[in-house]
Amino acid sequence: MDILHLIDRLEELFNESRALPFTHNVVVDEDRMLDIIDQMRIAIPEEVKKAQQLLNQSERILAQAEEKATRTTLLAEEKAGELTAKDMVTQEATRRSEQILNQARADAEATRDDADAYVVETLSRVEDELSRLLNQVHNGIRALQDQKK
Repeated sequence: MDILHLIDRLEELFNESRALPFTHNVVVDEDRMLDIIDQMRIAIPEEVKKAQQLLNQSERILAQAEEKATRTTLLAEEKAGELTAKDMVTQEATRRSEQILNQARADAEATRDDADAYVVETLSRVEDELSRLLNQVHNGIRALQDQKK
């Protein structure tokens, strides 16, 4: 039986009791009062057991919540570590690709410069050779003209 209900019954018994004139005392039905008190003695341990069960249950729920929070925190830290590692790998890959690209550009520029230098050198030799041949042609033409005169 609910302890609050028993207290209500005890109060009801008191209110129904006869007051003694000129005092603050009342005459209470002893059997009914003792019966209610016995029921209270039985009910109180049950109420305490229920309260203890609720306390144990709330402690278990709190422990589960703390465990879940700890797991969630660990997972979040692990994920953050993975993302940081991936970010570091990505940054390193980006830095390395920029380095490779810069080296490739420098190599291409050097190759272009070497090719330009080779072409200039080759064209200069061709020009010299053509000048020599043109000189021979001019000398041949003059020699023929001198013979005709």
